[in-house]
Amino acid sequence: MKTSFESRYAVSPGEAKQFDTAALRKNFLMESLFEADAVNLTLSHFDRYITGGVMPVNEAVALSNPENLKAAYFLERRELGIINVGAKGKIVADGITYELEFKEALYLGKGTKEVTFASDDKSNPAKFYINSAPAHHTYPNKKVSKADAEIVELGTPETANHRVINKLLVNSVLPTCQLQMGMTELKSGSVWNTMPAHTHDRRMEVYFYFEVPKGQSVCHFMGEPQETRHIWMQNEQAVISPNWSIHSGAGTSNYTFIWGMAGENLDYGDMDHCAINDLK
Repeated sequence: MKTSFESRYAVSPGEAKQFDTAALRKNFLMESLFEADAVNLTLSHFDRYITGGVMPVNEAVALSNPENLKAAYFLERRELGIINVGAKGKIVADGITYELEFKEALYLGKGTKEVTFASDDKSNPAKFYINSAPAHHTYPNKKVSKADAEIVELGTPETANHRVINKLLVNSVLPTCQLQMGMTELKSGSVWNTMPAHTHDRRMEVYFYFEVPKGQSVCHFMGEPQETRHIWMQNEQAVISPNWSIHSGAGTSNYTFIWGMAGENLDYGDMDHCAINDLK
């Protein structure tokens, strides 16, 4: 088992305006999250948010404690959200086993000391996508399936954004300190997500794109509403969205994406909307 840990500094809107394609990708894109029997973690200095992937194949994989966190264990001062984007697997948290099917989620609260990940079938492994944020209080660990989620259907086929939003780890479903996670599934024939776009000054966000068909891609849009930029993304890649940036995308096919957020509020509707015709 191995652990990789990368730290990404926060970037101002003024700096981002000067970035070329390579610089945008280096600062905001996470290209490789899943590796056999490894834990891959990226810390963003926007709200000290951690994004990562764990894919146990030949053995159970423990959630390690990178020296950079300077903590006694990973969740000493953090909370963790997990969504399985692979085959069936299990997570053992302080001796309690949680079985996660495809697209099921698990919340682990501050103070959970030992966490291990395992796949039921190494020939078809689980893929645990994880997000973590600093936490000030301990809330109970809880599994959340799609049946437990708050579900909202938005958009229309005519505007190519017919989608189902599954609010999994949000305060209307379970208590968290600041972490929120959910999953948006686009209907066949629809390609646009989060359109009309928005920003939210009191929290940052990370998008993880998956179920992107082979040979297809997603173009992710970011930047200030009057200074937009784009990043072409492939299946099972993630992108950091600062609080000052829009976060939207269009694919060459329909797809699914996971959104994760952290910041000073838990109001899902706290958004500064950007009219489509005002984007530049």
